[in-house]
Amino acid sequence: MISLSEPLEHLPGGSRIAAGLADRAAGRTGINACLVRIASPRLSKAGYLESPQAPDLTAELDLYEILLTEPGNPYGRYNALLRELISFEHALDSLHAGNGKS
Repeated sequence: MISLSEPLEHLPGGSRIAAGLADRAAGRTGINACLVRIASPRLSKAGYLESPQAPDLTAELDLYEILLTEPGNPYGRYNALLRELISFEHALDSLHAGNGKS
C-alpha cells in the first residue's frame, strides 16, 4: 500500500486526486472533489479516506453539472476526466496489489 505521506502526483491524475482530497477536507466542492467522491471506495481501501466509503451515486451527476457551467464541451471534458480517473484507479490498484494487499 502507498504510504499516506507519499504524494499521489506520480500516478496518472494523481494531482487532481490530491487536490480533491484537500478540497474534501476543507469542505469545498468542485471538479476534483467530485472525482474523489467517485473514487472514494478505492481511496478508502487504499487508506486515503478514514472509513470505508460506499459509492456516491450522485457524484458523477454533480461533476457533469459543474462542467455545464464552464466553457467548452462538458460531455468531452466529463469523459476525459473519467478516463483519467480510471487510469488513476488502475495505477492505485496495481500499487496496492503489488504490496500483497487486496
